[in-house]
Amino acid sequence: MSFHEVRFPADLSFGALGGPERRTDVVELSSGFEERNSPWAHSRRRYDAGLGLRGLDDIEQLLAFFEARHGQLYGFRWKDWADYRSCRPSGSVSPGDQVIARGDGATRSFQLVKIYRSGGASYARPITKPVAGTVIAAVQDVEMREGVHFALDLTTGIITFTDPPLSGVEITAGYEFDVPVRFDTERINVSVASFQAGQAPDVPVVEVRV
Repeated sequence: MSFHEVRFPADLSFGALGGPERRTDVVELSSGFEERNSPWAHSRRRYDAGLGLRGLDDIEQLLAFFEARHGQLYGFRWKDWADYRSCRPSGSVSPGDQVIARGDGATRSFQLVKIYRSGGASYARPITKPVAGTVIAAVQDVEMREGVHFALDLTTGIITFTDPPLSGVEITAGYEFDVPVRFDTERINVSVASFQAGQAPDVPVVEVRV
């Protein structure tokens, strides 16, 4: 996949509208009951970058970013201000935030994940674009150091330990992360007159699979 490891300006994504979407096929039976099935194992996020623009300098920055990505051709990183850390928004990142796996005595590489829970149900979201310098990990509550005990691939979110964790031990991690996205439009329509009157351009972006 064509992807640039560069983040959309965070000051422009602040104030953007968006969030996760799910695709569900609903079939209504003749009895009135329904059958529901989802072809997606994971949710996908959509945002409108236009709502974060506040001045003409912001528009110039947006146009430069759009042109450098060649429109929809190259993906990029996006900071979702509503959901960008492994902990609660009011908390601080810690190595015990998320249980990402349990050791088996042989496996050294593990995918970062974030668990969303409600009642007895949960969803494990793969985190593929961690932010450099924010990832901290622990094995059975013993904190590990990046570059000493583990290596991190910032382009995939895979953490690789120097030595495989022992069988049954809990592997946890804390981090900040971005969302891999691309522009979901072939053009940026900007009217300076309309923008000065309070009308922001429509700039949709959509999450991509990596």
